[in-house]
Amino acid sequence: MSGEPNSGIISPVRRIGRREFDFDRQVAIMAIVNRTPNSFHDQGLTYELDQAVAAATRAVADGADWVDIGGFAFSAAQAGIGVSEEIDRVAPAIARVRAATDAVISVDTHRPEVARAAVEAGADVINDTNGLREPGMAEVAAALGVGVIVTHSLGGPGRRVFRPSYGDVVSEVAGFLRERVAYALAAGVAPDKIIIDPGHDLNKNTFHSLELTRRLEEITAIGYPTLVALSNKDFIGETIDRPQGERKEGTIAVNVVSVLKGARILRVHDVAATVASVRMIEAVLGWRGPVSPNHNLA
Repeated sequence: MSGEPNSGIISPVRRIGRREFDFDRQVAIMAIVNRTPNSFHDQGLTYELDQAVAAATRAVADGADWVDIGGFAFSAAQAGIGVSEEIDRVAPAIARVRAATDAVISVDTHRPEVARAAVEAGADVINDTNGLREPGMAEVAAALGVGVIVTHSLGGPGRRVFRPSYGDVVSEVAGFLRERVAYALAAGVAPDKIIIDPGHDLNKNTFHSLELTRRLEEITAIGYPTLVALSNKDFIGETIDRPQGERKEGTIAVNVVSVLKGARILRVHDVAATVASVRMIEAVLGWRGPVSPNHNLA
């Protein structure tokens, strides 16, 4: 794999919020901050506002380019919450993080009312695991002029899907993403505001997520910068037989594979370890030089 730029990415050089990225030669690190009592990895560790803000600022200090703040988990195993409660969870956190950093901030929500409130509080991007299927979401993103992450899932947040099945998971996910991107463009979202995410483990079993990773080039070929959210997910745990708290090495491995196959944004829990691995990938590919080369080595 060479260090030559990948000209297949649509608008690879992008201004997102207050930062600029060149996705031909750069991988962005997105830190996960969930203001939910039932997040699958940290089990509510950042549910309280002060803990959420501290986690976000710590992630940026560790090298994160981006912080993703959510107030409603994807899992169906949770009590539903209203729009106002979700806003109360995300908007204050976004406002405080915005005041503390110039890093990109996204809101993880599928509700247009929450998205609008989050952007008003300082968010730069809407991260929608429902693929813009909620009426009005694409129009809100277009009207506000913010970025949008279009993610594949069968049921969307909070909806149970029993035994999800696919004829060909990769082609079906790619088809869904192409259709939802076309929908976003028709609603007025600019092409340089769109990012796609195949939604590993979102209504998918371990074999589906492994296949998506193995054939990720078919997703990145759609052309928009591709985000992968693999961190500590169950497909990693089932593949290497590791419990939730022991999946860091597996996460780094699938993230590295994904970058080599074209992913350009990694959504992660362990920021420092991911930053180190990504900086190494970028150097090997010729996208950056060593940070502190020793020119005196024989």
